Amino acid sequence: MAFLSSYSPLSLPTLHSSSSSSAPRLLLTSSPTLTPLNHYFPTSQPLTAIHTPLTTTSDPHKWRTNVSFFSSLLPKKGKDATELKEELLEAIAPLDRGAEATPEDQERIDQIARKLEAANPTKEPLKSDLLDGKWELIYTTSRSILQTGRPKFLRSIANYQAINVETLRAQNMESWPFFNQVTADLTPLNSRKVAVKFDYFKIGGLIPVKAPDRARGELEITYLDEELRCL
Repeated sequence: MAFLSSYSPLSLPTLHSSSSSSAPRLLLTSSPTLTPLNHYFPTSQPLTAIHTPLTTTSDPHKWRTNVSFFSSLLPKKGKDATELKEELLEAIAPLDRGAEATPEDQERIDQIARKLEAANPTKEPLKSDLLDGKWELIYTTSRSILQTGRPKFLRSIANYQAINVETLRAQNMESWPFFNQVTADLTPLNSRKVAVKFDYFKIGGLIPVKAPDRARGELEITYLDEELRCL
């Protein structure tokens, strides 16, 4: 999610075309919402939303469970979603949202993510209230979103995505140093996938520029819970 200045509009969407054979992987996590949601979705200007909901807990490890000593005496089973999520977050933590990931890192993370997606507790994400809210991008394989072609000091520090399920609108937001934004309409295709049509870019979060008609894509949610979303 990068937005216009020294930036191609087509590199901004955190989505992929249905004809793409190697779509970038995206992982997002919830984090405390500092402002009301209606700040991102004013009634005078509908916005688009994507990504995962933010958590309001101060403990990022609240979902971790204690393991009993006696569990070592039981037959070994495959890892559950909690264990896979912990493994995934530990794997991506040192990778600067994916900018420092090697091909080997990407392969390992993809394997863990696929196992986690198989244990997805939310079978119909677009019908879930968990999708609503503001999400922070924590990992992606998309070089355009990571802005790796820029010097590191010119890359956004954080990327957020807000989703309003009721109005089917989304907003992508870039932090320092440019604060660019983009908004979009969402059209459900099934219970997991939406078509996305971007309508306005905002340079510096202030100057609106109409998006070209070709700024479209599709987004499929492959995992969703209270704290994490995978695309």
